[in-house]
Amino acid sequence: MSIHIEQTVPLTADGMAILDRIARALPLLADLARGDVFLFGPTSDPLAAVVLAQAQPATVPPIYRESLQGRLVRHTEEPNVMRALNRGSTTVRERRLLVQGHPTVQDVYPVRQKGQVIGALAIEIGLVESERQKRKSIVYRRAIDRLRTQVLAGQLEGVEALGRLSEHDGPMVVSGDGRIIYISSLAEQLYRKVGYTHSLLNHAIGSLRTDESVFFKALESGACVEQVVQEGQFTWLKRAIPLVGRESESPWRRLFGGAGARDEVILTIHDVTEETRKERELKIKSAMIKEIHHRVKNNLQTIASLLRLQVRRNGSPEVAAMLQETINRILSIAVIHEFLAYQESPNIDMQEVAQRIIAEVSRSIVDPEKRIRFSLDASSVYLPAQQATSCALVINELLHNAVEHAFSRMSEGTVVVRLGQHDGRVILEVQDDGEGLPSGFDSRAAGSLGLHIVRTLVQEDLKGTFALENAEVRGTRAVVSFPISD
Repeated sequence: MSIHIEQTVPLTADGMAILDRIARALPLLADLARGDVFLFGPTSDPLAAVVLAQAQPATVPPIYRESLQGRLVRHTEEPNVMRALNRGSTTVRERRLLVQGHPTVQDVYPVRQKGQVIGALAIEIGLVESERQKRKSIVYRRAIDRLRTQVLAGQLEGVEALGRLSEHDGPMVVSGDGRIIYISSLAEQLYRKVGYTHSLLNHAIGSLRTDESVFFKALESGACVEQVVQEGQFTWLKRAIPLVGRESESPWRRLFGGAGARDEVILTIHDVTEETRKERELKIKSAMIKEIHHRVKNNLQTIASLLRLQVRRNGSPEVAAMLQETINRILSIAVIHEFLAYQESPNIDMQEVAQRIIAEVSRSIVDPEKRIRFSLDASSVYLPAQQATSCALVINELLHNAVEHAFSRMSEGTVVVRLGQHDGRVILEVQDDGEGLPSGFDSRAAGSLGLHIVRTLVQEDLKGTFALENAEVRGTRAVVSFPISD
């Protein structure tokens, strides 16, 4: 997560680094604190602050639906934030009303760097959620308190390795010596599925038969860890957030005693068995579909090879020309299946397809004694498979038409293919500098098979328009326009 720094007062490199580390930890803090979290920065105006970063919780519905990052707030809107920035004051559990009338509580903490306040962290929680949290174990609330302190100091390492939590993640708190000191009902339900019917509270995590290596990795490295483990027929996604170093002054210290450093780890468990199964099925289906496209491509190329043999054995130039046109139509379709067999996306880049078709037409049907040049002026246009197949056939037919009719009495010329999109429509142009259309030519009445195929594909399959006309200077210009399917 990046921070918005344009309107903040200049800070040192170390100060900016701390704010950046805090911003990256905001999503995790929002998920575990179950509230909207904001990082504010000071401005040149002592009565205004700027929202440097914002995170909405994924574990509960957010209070703020819109992004406020980059917004300036005045003292009248956020008095607690301004007191934190100007005086270094902390505000805890202050009730207030949002504009929409939803009651919330707000915690605001100053962010310090070498004794200087460089920012403010605000956590806003719905009043109902706040009351619900009060009924949770004091151990868990203390762990969230320590997490917030660690985030404020910019000392939470490896947070980028963690994905977002959800309401289906069951939290636990494990002490540095491996004792489970808090376990949520959701986490206990998951462990019951693998045979632990009794409560695991105060049990040693190392004595469990389940894979708890994520805890030991986080404790050893001092950084957050995320890991997928297999527990029998179940697949669990485990995350570990280490709480290391000395505790801050807090109301929990007096209850738990001691002023020294105590390591703890917040663990979360999410049963992703069903998601993993569906993902595996999708991968298998995707692989099967790709294999089908690969085989269809091979079969089409085999048919084209057989027709080439027929061309070489046939003594009639007219029949050979008809067979070659059929071969190119088959290969145009084969190109689409080749792309579908080897790429991940279901959409096909028609720029690459057009280049392949141009190369095949240039190689197979152009009279070697004629100097006909082809060029492609195109940008990337991505089409779904059905549209891509029809568009490929249209390009092939228009190229055939240009080669066959534009240069019958000319020894050289140029054919240009233009491909682009505008306002959700694909624009395809095939223009030559050949002999042009004869006087009185009507493309709608023209009886050639190629033009009939083009009209049918454009009107019936692509739901577009087709025009064939003389170019402004010389030659013929074919224009196809059609909307891109969703």
